[in-house]
Amino acid sequence: MCIPGLVPIVLTHARALLTSTPQGRTAYLHADLHDPASILDSAELRSTFDLTRPVALSLIAIFHFFPDDHDPHGIVRRLVDGLPSGSHVVITHSTADYDQGVARLVQTYLDRGIPAAARSRAEVESLFVGLEPVEPGVQLLHRWRPDADVPPELTDAQVSGYGGIARKP
Repeated sequence: MCIPGLVPIVLTHARALLTSTPQGRTAYLHADLHDPASILDSAELRSTFDLTRPVALSLIAIFHFFPDDHDPHGIVRRLVDGLPSGSHVVITHSTADYDQGVARLVQTYLDRGIPAAARSRAEVESLFVGLEPVEPGVQLLHRWRPDADVPPELTDAQVSGYGGIARKP
């Protein structure tokens, strides 16, 4: 879903604010994740990343807007195919495994014409097919290598999201 006029404003601000330094490069790429080739073949990607060396691909809180008929598995596969060996992929995803309110939220999105899907742990794990999981694998977000800052009263239902990291062999 695109709000008319918003994309040009975001693009203008991104180009004005994102600057590179000798320590690192940054770029803004306006692309559709449904078309991984447009991302992998873009001049912005090629001028920002050295794809002869491993990189990290962060797919944070995005694939719950890609139901199965949008081919999220194929999108991940095509993106990973364009990365060098040793690269890592990070994915987070909402789930209704612990809170049926998430399923109702997904239905609200669908009722308004916004594609959405909550996925089970096994379904999120399937997005990493062909990759080597980093321990502890796909877990609830607050349980993936938790530290002392995780409030003990935080419940699985409150988080309702899985995350994982995997390495491209």
